Amino acid sequence: MVKKRLKNSFSTSGKEIDRILNSTHDGMLAVDHNGIVTVFNDAAERITDISKDSVSGKYAKDVIPNTRLPIILNTGVPEYDRRQELNEYTTIITNRVPVYDEYGNIQGAVAVFRDITEIITLAEEVTDLKEIESMLKAIINSTQDAISVVDENGIGILINPAYTEITGLTKNDVIGKPATVDIAEGESMHYKVLKTKKAVKNVPLKVGPNKKDVLVDVAPIIVNGNLKGSVGVIHDVSKIKQLTEELNEAKSIIRKLEAKYTFDDIVGESGDIKAAIRIAKTAAQTPATVLLRGESGTGKELFAHAIHNNSERRYDPFVRVNCASLTETLLESELFGYVEGAFTGAKRGGKRGLFEEAKSGTIFLDEIGEMSLNLQAKLLRVLQEREVMRVGSNKPVPIKCRVIAATNRDLENAINNNEFRRDLYYRLNVIPIKIPSLGERAEDIPFLAQFLLKKFNQEYGRNVNEISDKALEILKKYDWPGNVRELENYIGRAMINMEITETIMKPNHLPSTEQTTKINCNNSTPNGREFTKDLSLDEIIQETEKKAIIEALERNNGKRSEAAKDLNIALRTLYYKIDKYKIS
Repeated sequence: MVKKRLKNSFSTSGKEIDRILNSTHDGMLAVDHNGIVTVFNDAAERITDISKDSVSGKYAKDVIPNTRLPIILNTGVPEYDRRQELNEYTTIITNRVPVYDEYGNIQGAVAVFRDITEIITLAEEVTDLKEIESMLKAIINSTQDAISVVDENGIGILINPAYTEITGLTKNDVIGKPATVDIAEGESMHYKVLKTKKAVKNVPLKVGPNKKDVLVDVAPIIVNGNLKGSVGVIHDVSKIKQLTEELNEAKSIIRKLEAKYTFDDIVGESGDIKAAIRIAKTAAQTPATVLLRGESGTGKELFAHAIHNNSERRYDPFVRVNCASLTETLLESELFGYVEGAFTGAKRGGKRGLFEEAKSGTIFLDEIGEMSLNLQAKLLRVLQEREVMRVGSNKPVPIKCRVIAATNRDLENAINNNEFRRDLYYRLNVIPIKIPSLGERAEDIPFLAQFLLKKFNQEYGRNVNEISDKALEILKKYDWPGNVRELENYIGRAMINMEITETIMKPNHLPSTEQTTKINCNNSTPNGREFTKDLSLDEIIQETEKKAIIEALERNNGKRSEAAKDLNIALRTLYYKIDKYKIS
């Protein structure tokens, strides 16, 4: 179906196809079932030194020396990663495959090839890396392919700007470090080549903090018969991998059912954050319920992912539920599922709830403090009996998943105000983990800032190496009421303020914190009333939120859908807040 859709869409846009084919660095040659050339892109002209006009519409065997596409047409057998000498100056690596119609008949053949002369030359002819270092840097800095070089011990000695753009890692992160420093998923090909002294090509890996999909070619550097290191070329294929709907759908499913982060993704050296990590690692080795507590933006979900990935459940699903984003009725049916006919609009055949979808994995209940008392009672039964009752059914379904809950509310105060069940609190609070705010661990700001530089280098295609000491002092002095989430936003805006050639973030790049300070530190409530000691922080936040919703409704003449867009929240979240604050 995907091929058919692609064929239909391409048939209406020949010029667009030509632009796509001619934008790639790989040569492309295609013939029809008679062996007549139908595709010969710009890269193919450049690599073969044969003009497109001289081959288009002619038999390939007559105009292209040594072509094997007629053989592919006759045999139907594909050829992969075949090395071929075009002439004494040019060597290519090529894949040749037959093209079938929907009935299984061969309709043509396609060859995709790449000029690997430079890589081979670099690996075989470099005689003195030190003497030609300046020339080598000039060469690799001009290419759009990312290049990294390591010595015979696998220690990084050279990267180019394109490498930083793809991986998000700078010279400070790589030079003098082991070759594994950029690997997010997979095995370092540098070490493999150093061990075998043989080149590897087109190896799929994930690199950098954002785990970008790439293909890697690595070749040994041999001087006078001695191994001196290896050179790697990284090709960004993340965009190519998004071209098919099937892969996008598969990735979407994986994102829903897999935890993405580990304890290695939690940045910080302060005592408080290390204590939280230590408790979380201990909790990961048990099936006990965990309660993550901390202000918004401190990284509670990050901890939930890490606990799951460090447990024996790591290969089972990880299901996240935001308890504040759904109405009570919808949340109940999502959590526990329902049977056919349970309510108007119920799916035919019913639906499994998220507790069942989690199977033997983990269900993460975020913002548990916003759950209604009625639903709290049903959740308590689930935790006590280890079974769920689908909406509209009286038949219990056993569950095996582990529960991790998170909240930024003062649950003890909520219990005293009859807003949270005491018995549920004790069921959830088996292993409590307090995640410190950023204001409580200011010494971690340099580490977090450096981590965020790597992230935004990759996202924005920049090459920012460090933050100056003066800029760091400014970051340390601010109290960051929005925690790590606010710091991430701030660093991102600062990088946008930098010139593309600048590599050090300085005070003049930092956005003003004045507006943020006004938002978070104004000494009056939204209605102009002075804060008093009688108001808790939670009450101040709720009053601010309530007023913002009322004003949005007034601006939009009571239209809730428009108000939700104005506030940049989901409509169901707005309904929940209106009910929570009893806004008429």
